[in-house]
Parts: sequence; C-alpha cells; structure tokens
Amino acid sequence: MKEGIIIMEKNEEEKFEDIIEGRNPVIEALKSGREINKILISKGHVEGSAKKIISMAKDKGIVVQYVDKNKIKGLSTSDNHQGVIAYISPYKYKELLELLDELEIKNEDPFFVICDEVNDPHNLGSIIRTANAAGANGVIIPKRRSAMITSIVAKTSAGAIEYVPVCKVTNLSRTIDLLKEKGVWLIGADMDGREEYFKSNLTGKIAIVVGNEGKGISRLVKEKCDFVVSIPMFGEVSSLNASVAASLLMYEVVRQKSSKK
Repeated sequence: MKEGIIIMEKNEEEKFEDIIEGRNPVIEALKSGREINKILISKGHVEGSAKKIISMAKDKGIVVQYVDKNKIKGLSTSDNHQGVIAYISPYKYKELLELLDELEIKNEDPFFVICDEVNDPHNLGSIIRTANAAGANGVIIPKRRSAMITSIVAKTSAGAIEYVPVCKVTNLSRTIDLLKEKGVWLIGADMDGREEYFKSNLTGKIAIVVGNEGKGISRLVKEKCDFVVSIPMFGEVSSLNASVAASLLMYEVVRQKSSKK
C-alpha cells in the first residue's frame, strides 16, 4: 500500500446501496447530515472544493479513500463526477401524511409538485432543484413508471435533493383525492389547458401536476385536476419538457404569493 492511498478490496462497493456524484452534491449531503458510508476522491483531484469535502468528512468521522481516476470513472453513472463519489444509505422517501401534518403544525399552506410518470432522471432532478429554489414543500412521484431518486437525479438537482422531501406514492389518483380532502387545489399543466397559467389563481394550497415527457398528464390524473392550465407557445416547437414547464408554474406561484403580501 502506497502512502496516503487506500487500496479497495474487489467488489467492496457492493455492500453499499447508492452513490452521489460531484462536489456540490456531496458537500450538500455532508451539510444536511445525510448518512454517508464513505467518500472516494480521485488522486488527481485533491484541490479546491475537494479539500473542503475532506475537511467536512474528517469532522464527521467519515472515511475518505483516494483511488485511481479510472475507478471513479468506472463507478460514475452521470459522467460528471468531478473526481468525487460518496457512498450513501438508500434515499429515505417522505411519507405524504407526515409531511402534511408537519405543514399543518407550522400553519403553512402546502405547495407541492406532482410528477405524473416523469421518466427522465435529469428532468426529475431539475424539478427538485427548482422546487427548492421556489420554496416548494415537496415533490410527489408514483412508485411505478417514474424515475426514482438515483445518483443522476441527485447530481442534476445540484444537492437540492437533500432539502426537498420526495414522497413516493402507490397511486396518484388516490393521492390527489387525499390532497383535495386537505383543501389542496390541483393544477395540471397541459397543452390543452383552457386558461393560460399566468391568468389562473395559483395562491393558497397548491399542487402543480406535470406529466410524462412524451404523453403529458395521464387521462385519469387530468380529470381529477381542479383545473388545467396551458403555457402559450409562439415558436415552431409545440411543447416544453417537464422540468421547464414545472419551473414556469412554480415561479408563477411564487410571483402570485409575493404580490399578495
């Protein structure tokens, strides 16, 4: 064993459940108190923010291992690892009822984003990132036919996954019924929406629903929305991807809330 370098045993990583890639996502995971099993750093990348990661890990008693850059490259799924990978415990999804109870105690109006079969992990990560920036209380995804929380989602969210609760539900239709019982208004985003999104009332208890990248919101979910809004399109492209559409609606919620203060 060379000085300062720990050689990993073959298949040692198999006992860990998931990874986070990239310097900023790993820093945010460290800051949030996420359970981290160990951190791998490429031997050629121990500078700048990597030194901050090493220092933070040392303070928390987390093992840091220095490995060959090809090891990092082979483990990476996003190809944007920046020489840093952290092994973490499985992502803990939030229970929706628990989240609703917490908001009720705080006397805070729910502001959710519901992803109806958003399959692209980059889109899901971007939605979570914007949800954090816009002050949304959580993102809701179905257990089936949806992207889950992976290293790609974590990387794309730029660390926001550590702060935005994600609820994984068995049935979106029943979840919508539950939210309605709690007084939450469901607003779907669809090209066929009768009203442009900035002309709609998006204040109070709100859940924005965005659909699949190709098919949009499913028929049953759309029927359960209180109203469906559209985003005006003036160019040759007929639609926006899910993360962009969600961002526009989230910040319209922010704008309307701010104007009422």
